[in-house]
Amino acid sequence: MTQRRLILLFVASLIVLGLAVWVTNREQNSGASLAGARVLPGLRAQLNAVTRVRISGPNGEHVVIEKGARRWMVSERDYPANTGQLRKLLIDLGNLKVVQTKTRLAKNYAVLGVQPLTAKGATGVRIDVISPRRTWSLMVGHTGLQGSASYVRRVGHKRSLLATPLIMTNAKVAQWLEPVILDIAAKRVRSIEERLAGQRPYSIERAKPTDAHFTVLGMPAGRRLSSPGAADDDASALSNLTLTNVHKALAPPRGAALSRAIFTTFGRLRLTVSGYRSGKKGPCHIDIAASGTGTKALAEASAINARVHGWTYTIPSYEYRQIFQRLSSLLQPLPKPH
Repeated sequence: MTQRRLILLFVASLIVLGLAVWVTNREQNSGASLAGARVLPGLRAQLNAVTRVRISGPNGEHVVIEKGARRWMVSERDYPANTGQLRKLLIDLGNLKVVQTKTRLAKNYAVLGVQPLTAKGATGVRIDVISPRRTWSLMVGHTGLQGSASYVRRVGHKRSLLATPLIMTNAKVAQWLEPVILDIAAKRVRSIEERLAGQRPYSIERAKPTDAHFTVLGMPAGRRLSSPGAADDDASALSNLTLTNVHKALAPPRGAALSRAIFTTFGRLRLTVSGYRSGKKGPCHIDIAASGTGTKALAEASAINARVHGWTYTIPSYEYRQIFQRLSSLLQPLPKPH
């Protein structure tokens, strides 16, 4: 090999090395310049203009939340949305900033959970925030930075990012429903009539809100309460009553064991809760009707019916048991036979 050829090879290797260093520095400088930048430019200033949010997950799962005339609604149920949760999501998205730049290679997206939802094994969530003039779309993947950040990728962009704050969301419809059905404070409850399927009817009552305990009426002869205040917790059954799902009013299935509990307040508001359970360990369903005596109670009943009429609610089993409290659970156990 001639000296001239050796010199040319040496120069060529220097050029290749220089290009590699330049590309590396460019990538590093590009990543450094993005740190602290907003992931969704313009969203923070336009939060009040947002009219629709669509959250999509793998396997076609999705939920759409739309701004109605008076409040945000979950389109799949035509039911009020959890506005506090939605507001937090939108504020977090508006404030989302780059911590580090990550891979641009589509084959590596799965490691971060930011691959398209159409990809095999996709695990991320896509969020589309829509205003009349603009849409911001983001893939949200796994949690990073010890739980304080998320791996994300703007839809239509190759570069993935580690960004903060942590974006916690999902595409389950039930998770976006306004959770509180009723909130009747225990101190307001004067009496409860229990008419449980297959059970002896009974009721509890007190004469004044200041009474130490409720009196249980309809107890079997010779039985005693497990404690003087055994029935007191029943009064809080409609305090912060929450749902796990909701549907347009459903007729109970044939043969369902129907129960009814009637709550009456000192203000003469009357709330009738009817319910059944799907199987021994299945979902618990209720519907609610309100009535009242007197101007104030009638107004409150009307406001409640405007919210709950025409809906069948699915509620947690522990809430169902508290509403439809079995008399036997309030009593001392029967003595064991000798």
